[in-house]
Amino acid sequence: MALPIRDQLKYWGVAAALFLVVLWFMGDVLLPFVLGSAVAYFLDPVADRLERLGLSRVAATALITVVALVMFVIMALLVVPTLVAQAVNLFEIAPDLTRRLSAFLTERFPSILEDGSTLRNSIQSLGTVVQERGGQLLETALSSAAGLLNVIMLFVIVPVVAVYMLLDWDRMVAQLDQLLPRDHAPTIRRLARDIDATLASFIRGMGTVCLILGTYYAIALMLVGLQFGLVVGFVAGLVTFIPYLGALIGGALAIGLALFQFWGDWVSIALVGGIFVIGQVIEGNVLTPKLVGNSVGLHPVWLILALSVFGSLFGFVGMLVAVPMAAALGVVARFGVEQYQQSLLYRGTEQNRD
Repeated sequence: MALPIRDQLKYWGVAAALFLVVLWFMGDVLLPFVLGSAVAYFLDPVADRLERLGLSRVAATALITVVALVMFVIMALLVVPTLVAQAVNLFEIAPDLTRRLSAFLTERFPSILEDGSTLRNSIQSLGTVVQERGGQLLETALSSAAGLLNVIMLFVIVPVVAVYMLLDWDRMVAQLDQLLPRDHAPTIRRLARDIDATLASFIRGMGTVCLILGTYYAIALMLVGLQFGLVVGFVAGLVTFIPYLGALIGGALAIGLALFQFWGDWVSIALVGGIFVIGQVIEGNVLTPKLVGNSVGLHPVWLILALSVFGSLFGFVGMLVAVPMAAALGVVARFGVEQYQQSLLYRGTEQNRD
């Protein structure tokens, strides 16, 4: 005999509350395990495809691990030092950039930058603020990602967790399926499939789009000769998951830097702008339709809200779980709307008599 609905809601409510409490108090400790699980989830389709090609799960996991290790070494030796150096240099020259901006505006629009004006004072203080706070921003980003954990330990634990999770992923999913309440197992499986489809389309697809576009922007801007092309490409690729925001932020930053660096060389400035126009055309017509699909059920405003709420409540770990939780809540909400539209509360007694 099944438990009454009220008792089931009570037990599942207590379980959800305990989960949130654990996430609240142990967020820093859980960080490497959340990251490792996310990496395993991202790579599981690759391992499944290698299995279909004839490899065992162990061999597929080993091959993926070796390829990932080689890519990590290349990134650590070539890309990351250059990225950090460019970011530091950008913060250091911020006061000079603002002085040049003030001089340019004073020359072209003298009426809006009179001595003592609010705009003039704001521009003069902007560079100093960026220079002073830039290093703190980088330090905060690193410390928030590590928290109480040592960065070295983080880089050790995450790959180990990812390898073990990838190796046993299908087995763990089967075990979880066996633990589902029998009365609700079909509904839970249906919701899980919808959530997985949404996450697969968004995280795997959009993650690939961000990586491709970030790499394209960085290489193209560096070939044009933009001084901080790698940083701009990294920033633009990082926020591409929010439609148009990556191109707007990256394009504004790149064109602004190009104006200071290439002033008078309008061909170079036009090339920088053209790079982002081409990037948007490729994203909208090729990458997003092929890799993400037309609809994944995650509205940009819903994503921003989820990132803000979970980030403020649970810190960096909250931001990591924000997108999966947003996808899950969106699927559950659509399921609730569907059930509501089939209920007497929506249809009414007249529809029931028909």
